Amino acid sequence: MKIEIKKIGNSDGVILPREAMERFDLKRGQQLHLTELAGGGFQALPYDPDFEATMEIADDIMDDYKDTLSTLAK
Repeated sequence: MKIEIKKIGNSDGVILPREAMERFDLKRGQQLHLTELAGGGFQALPYDPDFEATMEIADDIMDDYKDTLSTLAK
């Protein structure tokens, strides 16, 4: 499904068609969590405070061990 980023007031936003809202069981006002994917994409997931806390811990660990992880990735 192709959608466009549009200017909304002083911000930019995405308007989701009704079909997308129904297909993904999204509700107006619901918060989403964006996650960056390898290759430059992103994933939008329903916001979950526990997931956000887990991701913050993972980010901290990856920052602390970036040299080790870089070496292991070779």
